[in-house]
Amino acid sequence: MQDYQLGFIELALSRQALRFGQFTLKSGRQSPYFFNAGLFSDGEAIAVLGRCYAAAIIRSGIGFDMLFGPAYKGIPLVAATAGALFEHHGRSVPYAFNRKEAKAHGEGGTLIGAPLAGRVLVIDDVVTAGTAVRESLSLIRTAGAQPVGCVFALDRQERGQGDLSATQEIEREHGVKTVSVLTLAELIDALSRPGGPDISAGQLAALREYRERYGVA
Repeated sequence: MQDYQLGFIELALSRQALRFGQFTLKSGRQSPYFFNAGLFSDGEAIAVLGRCYAAAIIRSGIGFDMLFGPAYKGIPLVAATAGALFEHHGRSVPYAFNRKEAKAHGEGGTLIGAPLAGRVLVIDDVVTAGTAVRESLSLIRTAGAQPVGCVFALDRQERGQGDLSATQEIEREHGVKTVSVLTLAELIDALSRPGGPDISAGQLAALREYRERYGVA
């Protein structure tokens, strides 16, 4: 377990972005935990989160030239990650993001920031069905750039309609790598350690059962 992963868990719990209980997901599954990256909504949180993303990217070893953040949650995430890459890893890389709707005046279009070029990493919060990520990959390719990876805060490692998780489907269908600050398996490992984050035995058992029932390797 890396220090940035432990820091991410601590941040998620302190902001209640990660909660335990009974939650009905869009898929209809009853989940013993829920993650909402929208609750990282203050200066400290976004700064720490950017450092976590940057550390995960550097650790992955993926070669890239710029970052892209899909609207809307990906916009602050990509800016924070770009800042952290420069401040903590000495890499100043351009970044861009998109609008949901094209702007007819001013600079126009749907893209804001640096022109999409070279090898591009997509920065987003979580992936469920993967629709937004697929749209981003298509947008990047249409611009003549090469998507090389997608970076997420949390990988639920959960089967979709078939035997693969959403991240595995993205890797197989689009030939890009996926990186996560934290996976569900790593979260369970951290919560299981003596002196780790406070969670009841029942909540921990529910997480393990859910992972056993719906998880992928």
